[in-house]
Amino acid sequence: MTGLGWLVRRLLGAVMVWMLVSFLSFSLGSLAPGDPAYMILLRRTSDPPAESEVQQLRRELMLDRPFMVRYGRWLSAAVRGDFGNSYRTGQPVFRELRERFPATLVLAITALLVGLVLAIPIAVAAVAVRDTPFDHGARLLAIAGVSVPGYLIGYLLILLFAVTVHLLPTSGADGWRHLILPAVTLGLGGAASMTRLLRASLLDEMSAPYVRSGRAKGLSALAVLTRHALRNALNPLVTLSALRFGRLLGETVIVETVFGWPGVGQWMMLSIYDRDYPAIQGFVLYIATIFVIISLAVDLSYPLLDPRVRPGARTAGA
Repeated sequence: MTGLGWLVRRLLGAVMVWMLVSFLSFSLGSLAPGDPAYMILLRRTSDPPAESEVQQLRRELMLDRPFMVRYGRWLSAAVRGDFGNSYRTGQPVFRELRERFPATLVLAITALLVGLVLAIPIAVAAVAVRDTPFDHGARLLAIAGVSVPGYLIGYLLILLFAVTVHLLPTSGADGWRHLILPAVTLGLGGAASMTRLLRASLLDEMSAPYVRSGRAKGLSALAVLTRHALRNALNPLVTLSALRFGRLLGETVIVETVFGWPGVGQWMMLSIYDRDYPAIQGFVLYIATIFVIISLAVDLSYPLLDPRVRPGARTAGA
């Protein structure tokens, strides 16, 4: 396949994924139980609204139109950055997402860095002392980190560092100290998966011919591991880190709620409680769009990291 054909195929794939996500996002509001018009009017007054008022609001919100007509209008507006207005606050959904997203972005970036800082040295040390108690312990902790829910880790960290030793605050965003616990909570799960991947990649590299050549030239096993094998084993980790970052943006929903972090995750949880369908639809499409862009960027940049997967490389090698 030529480079241009490969690029077009990747772009079309990203567009198709985005269209599917947009359809599923819009379906959340249409398939969910309850009448949005009735719930909006019920928030304005303590008395149940009259049926005529409900029907009038349904016409204003175009809820009486067929599903595909409403989806087409919503998608056309969403492409222009208009996700509608929140039922709960009455404000444009895109504006609220834009205002709260920087806090979530800071949390996700910090959590990703925490994961990398933990994963790389642990994986390298585990491979350097393979089949020792440290290696077995690192593998066990990695499995536990992947298996334990994030909210449970968060509550345990609160119990230890905030309640027991009174070292860190439990909620808020008034400084860097408030960022530590939520970032570590999110970062531990990523560190576990990245440790497992990097360890497996390093073990594969350590069996490569160039490693045996380096040992034959007198290099120590640690020198070959850190100077040569690690560099080649980082390619899968780069891909996982980029995709992990996209996932972190969505995983902040629970963690931000636990720690009271004022990002889009906490705002999303409040929207779920209030059945704020435009906010839920907008959040899902907003985060999914970012994830699709990140995935496409990783897909397009991977041939630069590994020449073996460049379009036409296999044919040229043959």
